[in-house]
Amino acid sequence: MGMPNVPDIKPDICIEKEDVINLLLVSVALEELGLAQIINVEGEKAQFALKAHCTNLDDLLVINDKIDRILKDVIKKEILLQFKLDHIMDLIDKDKCKKKNRYE
Repeated sequence: MGMPNVPDIKPDICIEKEDVINLLLVSVALEELGLAQIINVEGEKAQFALKAHCTNLDDLLVINDKIDRILKDVIKKEILLQFKLDHIMDLIDKDKCKKKNRYE
């Protein structure tokens, strides 16, 4: 097996700070949309179990435990997204302070 041939890639990327902040905000928004979809699916899962007249209590408890675990993971992700958003807001505030001081 020969060595892989890697092309000569120059990772020079020029993005303005405002564009970086906007991209970060979009990434948070897209992750929030994904989490909202997960929550919706879990709600549909619970509704389906109840509409299917699942009278077996053990089955309902198993479904409930699985939904509970997934929703706890969603909550963990929400906390991380809040930290990410807080850092982005700090960037925005610092940027505003720099612009304000520049014009004074």
